[in-house]
Amino acid sequence: MGYAYDDQNIFAKILRGDIPNSTVLETEHTLAFRDIEPQAPTHVLVIPKGAYVSYDHFAAEASDAEIIDYTRAIAEVCRMEGVSIDGNDGFRLISNAGAHGVQDVPHLHVHILGGRRMGRMVQPAG
Repeated sequence: MGYAYDDQNIFAKILRGDIPNSTVLETEHTLAFRDIEPQAPTHVLVIPKGAYVSYDHFAAEASDAEIIDYTRAIAEVCRMEGVSIDGNDGFRLISNAGAHGVQDVPHLHVHILGGRRMGRMVQPAG
């Protein structure tokens, strides 16, 4: 299956330095930065530096080094932001994919939300 990556998406522009961001953590393969419209006291986006559209694309095609780096960066951001479940109250991790997942930016990203109790994730279809 081919994943069509749009190198003009906002996260690609952030990675190129065309658009500034509020960096929380940067590693060899990952960039984490604050959401410009936070939905919780802690709201950090974590993106791989590679051109991956969604988590399934990343899981299928990323190198082992990219996958390990990205996963560990997510853990480090949770620790740094004080939302990990190791002595803290926890967080929500969200990754939307495609039209049914309501993905706004076609570059893999996860939202780390914390600092307050979250509502239910999905409401019944009505």
